[in-house]
Amino acid sequence: MNKKFDNNIPIYLQIIDEIKIMIASGSLKLGEKLPSVRELAQNLGVNPNTIQRAFSVLEQEGLVFAERTAGRYITNDEVIVMNLKENLATEELNKFLDYMKKIGFTKEEIIEKIKNSKRSDD
Repeated sequence: MNKKFDNNIPIYLQIIDEIKIMIASGSLKLGEKLPSVRELAQNLGVNPNTIQRAFSVLEQEGLVFAERTAGRYITNDEVIVMNLKENLATEELNKFLDYMKKIGFTKEEIIEKIKNSKRSDD
């Protein structure tokens, strides 16, 4: 995880978001072992307490679980991951729709824009 951090958002929240995206996209697989707190802190150039805080939140949300002496792992629960993916998509879609409405597009115009969009990755 190579990340440039935004100074306006707490680093632990940015780490949480990045790990959630990696889980939702499948780049972190169900049951996969996460790097240790110390290792990830060193790789990202942050304090280990920052990583510990991020991992704790992810554990509370059920996305990560700890094995006593073996480290932390991504959940094995596919339903949790599917819910995460849906929630992330809904959040982003709502941001997009709010922005489009703010700049004056109607729902119908937004739908038309999406239908007619040309992206290089299509």
